[in-house]
Amino acid sequence: MKRYLLGLAAPVRGGLTLATLALAGTLASGIALLATSGYLISKAALRPPVLELTVVIVAVRAFALVRALFRYGERVLSHELALELLVELRVRLFSRLRRLAPAGLESFRSADLLQRLVGDVESMQDFFLRVVSPPLAAALTLLVAATVLWPIAPAATLNLLVAAGSAGVALPLLAQRLSRLPARRQAELRGQLRTQVEELLRAQREIVAFGRQAHHLHNLASGDRALAREDRRLAWSSAALEGAVLTVAGLALASALWLLAGSGQTQGVWLASAALVTLASFEAVQPLPAAFQKLAQVNASAQRLREIETAPVPVPEGRGGLPAQPGDVKLEGAWLRYRPEAEWALRNAHLTLRAGRRYALIGPSGCGKSTLARALVRLRDLDRGTATLGGVDLRRLDPESVQKVVGVCAQDAHIFNATLAANLKLGRPQAGWADVKRAARQAGLLDWIERLPAGFQTRVGAGGEALSGGQRQRLSLARTLLMDFPIVILDEPTANLDEATATALLHDIWRALDGRTVLLITHRLRGLEAVDEVLVMESGRIVECGRESELRQRDGLYAELCRLAA
Repeated sequence: MKRYLLGLAAPVRGGLTLATLALAGTLASGIALLATSGYLISKAALRPPVLELTVVIVAVRAFALVRALFRYGERVLSHELALELLVELRVRLFSRLRRLAPAGLESFRSADLLQRLVGDVESMQDFFLRVVSPPLAAALTLLVAATVLWPIAPAATLNLLVAAGSAGVALPLLAQRLSRLPARRQAELRGQLRTQVEELLRAQREIVAFGRQAHHLHNLASGDRALAREDRRLAWSSAALEGAVLTVAGLALASALWLLAGSGQTQGVWLASAALVTLASFEAVQPLPAAFQKLAQVNASAQRLREIETAPVPVPEGRGGLPAQPGDVKLEGAWLRYRPEAEWALRNAHLTLRAGRRYALIGPSGCGKSTLARALVRLRDLDRGTATLGGVDLRRLDPESVQKVVGVCAQDAHIFNATLAANLKLGRPQAGWADVKRAARQAGLLDWIERLPAGFQTRVGAGGEALSGGQRQRLSLARTLLMDFPIVILDEPTANLDEATATALLHDIWRALDGRTVLLITHRLRGLEAVDEVLVMESGRIVECGRESELRQRDGLYAELCRLAA
């Protein structure tokens, strides 16, 4: 973790140094202000000529002004530094997520991932504001204070160093030890609680329908109590350590006064200054236990963020260029599984999609149809075998380049809580209205949209809840059509639709995608006469292929599926 945190600090070393010096200047100015004020009061009690006090009066005013300026500069520098860190960290994490998604994120739950990207990232700002600068500034300030105090009161200087050492070293180390486990548990529980809340909100209809509100609310309350317990534990330790620092400061002041009064080495006019230097120096020490407690929390958040940054990239970037024409798509001897110990999702699969032709891929649930689609779009790389686009191995191509040529219209495509226009233009935000309307017309949506009072500016609700199943599928299709992919994979576009709606949707699909290479993944056996070739998949491989009428006549899996459907 130290190396990771130091890596975050490396790009902002200059700003961090300036912020630390400004904080040290603030603390030193505060000590100097109290010391000169004590000297002024003691000297004024002797009623000297006013001219003898002029320099000290000016010094008091100067230190008060300088302290305010240093404080302002420290706040500006440290917060700018923290915000710069957050921006840099968010860019790094989102760049990493772009390379990991979607296959590399399967081990992360969505709400917990959101907690990492929001809560854990924001907690990292404390690394500079409360962890790094205070100890460095405290050490520098105490060194200056001891150097100034030594000629006036050597015994009081040693007393200050011993007291500050115990409060500034022993207590912070104790704070870190006490906070390590609660801080880690706190970070984990926040992610779990966010996940529970998200799932509760997402499944609220089903929970109410099955009368499970009390059960889920009880689980949510239990998670909240566990988080509150860790929060209290951290708060109690923080309060106890802060009280301990104040106790040490009081003892240091008392012992300093005893030493100053008993030694007789310090002139009476300097006694107040020496004592106040001891007391004021603890302003630098007081934040240190909280800083080390915060370090435990920062370490816990950094560990969770590092898990994202070190997660293996499932699909490395390629360096080759796309072929001039997409051409055919081929799988040869394709083997693929999701984990080393898992069953093979693809088993020696062979597939050829000729340019401009229509294909339907059917087979029992779990036979590998969606896995095959992921391999064609390079969301997953094959473990063995080759996948080519226009004769070029997909491994040589950047995944984003492949996904600009091969588009997927998924059955569970996400509909954003935004307008119809925003959802349609997801892939092409700058698309003109002529293209948007063309895509909507081809998907069979335009007439319906134009009858709406707000037209394309109609909001569709979270997950498209204001739309019917057929409208959501057509919206997803229109989004795909707007991208103008030369090769399109349709993953169960008619799932959960009634027969009439499904037939109408397929009719619009074939009309809109005429002339393009299309792979239709479906369980629906009706309407396959419109495709050039039906591919039948079983146990991770293509076991039959041919025209629908030919396959129906054979005594194979397709004929058996037709008999079962009848």
